Amino acid sequence: MQQRWTIDELIDTWTLLPTETDLLRNKTGPTRLGFAVMLKAFQHEGRFPYNTHEVPEAVVEYVARQVGVATDEYRDFNWRSRNSSYQRQDIRAFCGFREFTTEDAGTLTDWLSQSVVPHETRSGAVTEAALRWLRENGIEPPSPGRLQRFVDAAERHYDLRLCQTIHNRLSTEHRAGLEALLRPTALEEDQPEDHEGQGPRSSALQNLRTNSEKRGVESVEEQIEKLRLLRRLQLPQALFADVAPHVLTRYRERASNESPSHFRAQTPSVRLTLLAAFCVARMTELTDALVTHLVDMVHHINVKAERRVERNFVAEFRRVHNKDRILERLLEAALGNPDGTVREVLFPVVDEQTLRDLLREYKEKGGFRQQVHTIVRGTYRSHYRRMIPWLLTELSFRSNNHRHQPVIDALGLLGRYVDSNARIYPYEEHIPVGGVIDRNIRDLILERGPDGGMRVNRVNYELCVLSALRDALRSREIWVIGADKYRDPDKDLPQDFEARKESYFQALRQPQEVDTFVQGLEQQLKDALVMLHDGLPKNPGVRVVARDGGRFVVTP
Repeated sequence: MQQRWTIDELIDTWTLLPTETDLLRNKTGPTRLGFAVMLKAFQHEGRFPYNTHEVPEAVVEYVARQVGVATDEYRDFNWRSRNSSYQRQDIRAFCGFREFTTEDAGTLTDWLSQSVVPHETRSGAVTEAALRWLRENGIEPPSPGRLQRFVDAAERHYDLRLCQTIHNRLSTEHRAGLEALLRPTALEEDQPEDHEGQGPRSSALQNLRTNSEKRGVESVEEQIEKLRLLRRLQLPQALFADVAPHVLTRYRERASNESPSHFRAQTPSVRLTLLAAFCVARMTELTDALVTHLVDMVHHINVKAERRVERNFVAEFRRVHNKDRILERLLEAALGNPDGTVREVLFPVVDEQTLRDLLREYKEKGGFRQQVHTIVRGTYRSHYRRMIPWLLTELSFRSNNHRHQPVIDALGLLGRYVDSNARIYPYEEHIPVGGVIDRNIRDLILERGPDGGMRVNRVNYELCVLSALRDALRSREIWVIGADKYRDPDKDLPQDFEARKESYFQALRQPQEVDTFVQGLEQQLKDALVMLHDGLPKNPGVRVVARDGGRFVVTP
């Protein structure tokens, strides 16, 4: 029960009405006060208080003043006497309630297992729904311990029914494939389980449970092998289509902690459902992991190359004798006479041949962008490029925005030439450029052939495609089939949102009407501005200064 009450809340909730006062005419002393408190508490919560200490003192004092009984007499009220039981019967009859029966237990359990358990994710939400159902049906709830047993029974009934449903959806081949995950390899069949009960290390299930957080080609290869193993099971795509995500997550976590011996002790329906849930969830996790590896790889090689070029530039700038002094003199001369010509202003400071030598040295080394591209290209070609065929084969990219379709088309082009040894794309091949190759580096990517036509180097183009793909993945403009973190953004809303819109808005505590929502935001902004306007002059820790058009200065 709520322990803190304002005076307005006391008046609204705990004020006795004339019809309620008539029930107290034949009662005096502690019985009168105890009956009044029980009556208003039952009307407020749909149940009786469990003891005198559950009702706050402020409530007792407020009710005591209405019934003309001293507050101290409340402690003398016997909550477990026979007379108290008769009073509870009178209160139930007055409020239109009845006691909880065995038939109600079955009805409540069935309703919870079918209508509440599949959808609720919050801890204690099922119990809250049970209390609401009992109150709506005019039934006094049982004790908390007994009610919790009914909630647990509803969850068990739902799990058993769901497991049987999933088991029926699995074919004989699917069941055999899932059972094979628990089987140890031939070389390790005689080994006992480890001390943590995780089973033989060589079992397929144990191998699928492990994660590789390392960045690199070897980690990608391990994850792809696991993904291929799971896909070979060919589980139906709609196997868990009507199952809430939180239920699937719960089954996946349970399967992650069960040892093979514990799995074998389960009934076939439970065992296969847990394994299927683990496999479906694990495929999604591995898909997300592969996409993350791809995004991190592109970022890693670019950042590493930029840092390397920056170090080289600094080292070269310091190594060349008097280069910094030459640059300083050139700048001073140019700024000192901005209207003069180069020959009149700069050549007297630094002779023409020295400037030509510096220009030739710069061109030989290349600019910053060119050097970065050269290092990225070498790192990618010598090491990371071998993971691209795996990723393009195992991952399917999609976009709901036509502006990013060139990147999708470019990925298709890369996929068609996965097994090709050609260095240059054929002239007749359509190569997406806009939206894929940045304008600032097109001169580095596009090559001019002997016949004057433009050619595209495959390695350079792959780097551009991967960079554009990384940006689109991070902004959710491109998504991956079978992923969760990188899923279709149109599926971010629950798929039953339209059917259960009212309950979702209630959970968010937001109105469904747009105008009401906007008006609420406007009122919050107005209240905040009024609070700032009224409180700022009185706040000794904040002052407003006129510098730079007005600033807030906050003391340390």
